[in-house]
Amino acid sequence: MGLTEFIVNHATLIIEKTSYLGITILMTLESMIMPVPSEAVMPFAGFLLYEHKLTFWTIVLFSTLGSIIGSLISYYAGAYGGRPFVRKFGKYLLLNEHHLDKTEAFFAKYGDKTIFISRFIPIVRHLISIPAGVGRMNMKKFILYTIVGAGLWNAFLTWLGYRLKENWETIRQYTEIVDIILIIGIIAVIVWFFIRLRRKKLPSQDN
Repeated sequence: MGLTEFIVNHATLIIEKTSYLGITILMTLESMIMPVPSEAVMPFAGFLLYEHKLTFWTIVLFSTLGSIIGSLISYYAGAYGGRPFVRKFGKYLLLNEHHLDKTEAFFAKYGDKTIFISRFIPIVRHLISIPAGVGRMNMKKFILYTIVGAGLWNAFLTWLGYRLKENWETIRQYTEIVDIILIIGIIAVIVWFFIRLRRKKLPSQDN
């Protein structure tokens, strides 16, 4: 079994065992500043949809519920913690003030509708609720845009997972290539992490 099949099998098994509660928890984390991408959660729910172990609208319901919960937590973190919150805890989650700067600029440019647009943009979706909280965005609008944006995104990823599973026998022929790409990607992330760690330590060594 290759790396790709290993990840697929175990990710699907985890979601199967935890069912809708697991999807809700994972998507709650995804909508906060936790490094849990929806692209690594929802397609596997789609796999189980194909196997008739979960149903489409229930997947969308519980995943979107998780998105709302996580977004509200981040909203209130922004309302009462703001930038100091990211400065204090972001480093543990591979996020920094630069990410927040870009997200705040995005929010300032597009206004309230950013909450909808950001659901389709990596990194921004993890942080966007914080500047919304800082600006005390209207709560009804915030929840509405979150439901529509997150609901559409979650539905799309679930459908994508369904189609992937439907064509899995064809895709399996290319998993060795995907394995190589994944391994290169993992190595690149590790190297990048240690380079960043070393750069942070260099100034203190000079002093």
